[in-house]
Amino acid sequence: MSLKIKADLGLLFVTLTWGISFILTQNAIASIPVFNFLAVRFTIAFVLSGLFFYKRMMQIDKETVKYGLIVGGILFSGYAVQTIGLLYISSSKSAFITGLNVVLVPVISAIILKETIKVEAKIGVFLAFVGLGFLTLNGLSLPNIGDLLTLIAAFSFAFHIITVGHFTKKVASLEFGIMQIGGVALFSWIMSFMLETPSLSFSFGSWMNMLFLGVFCTSMAFIVQSIAQQFTTSTHTALIYTNEPVFAGIFGYLIAGDILGVNGVFGGALILSGMILAEIDVGRMLRLRRA
Repeated sequence: MSLKIKADLGLLFVTLTWGISFILTQNAIASIPVFNFLAVRFTIAFVLSGLFFYKRMMQIDKETVKYGLIVGGILFSGYAVQTIGLLYISSSKSAFITGLNVVLVPVISAIILKETIKVEAKIGVFLAFVGLGFLTLNGLSLPNIGDLLTLIAAFSFAFHIITVGHFTKKVASLEFGIMQIGGVALFSWIMSFMLETPSLSFSFGSWMNMLFLGVFCTSMAFIVQSIAQQFTTSTHTALIYTNEPVFAGIFGYLIAGDILGVNGVFGGALILSGMILAEIDVGRMLRLRRA
């Protein structure tokens, strides 16, 4: 088996764990305050990732710590509003709305970095937002608070992707990534102490959820991602990641009985199509085919 195939399988595993993370998170926050939950999940991930790469973390410099915490704050904002949103909407719906971050990246890049948006991305954005309408609008009813919070999360995650691309050129990317996880944990603990009564006294089921999320969906996903992306292209990686809402929909249906309905399925399909279209270069594919 080639390294590329192994890398693809590794990234597909990461995507699968991210897909199941929506329903596991929803189950956990049914009995645990949101920021307390995030604090424990990301502390587990930060400690494990730090231990796995402890030699490199022992040599981390101040710049990496500073930028990691800054970008970690942006990542925290995304997870915070997304997790609160899961209190109001299904895990499947949350996954598809969150997936909009893929098509939002070129839009935000064009506004902030003055980058040109390719035609495929423009069509992808249009399809995704039409899909968002089908997914969130019910007749004449407006989207609920969970829909709006998750849409804000999608913008936060898109902005996170852009800032990572900017800062990762200045520091060691691996240590930078681990510090982002640490940043989410830090800001989650701060918010938990400010707004909640943090605790570590959870049920066995809640601990199992958080351990799975911390170990597989965060720490191991980050490690596998860091290694696998050395052997495949960023576009190929992004296309694999578009399977995340699909997996989330499958697990949401199997575990919680989530049903999106006809409009929801059609909206989700449009969002997924927009995500894929935003990541491919049709012109290049046609040129390669002719060659």
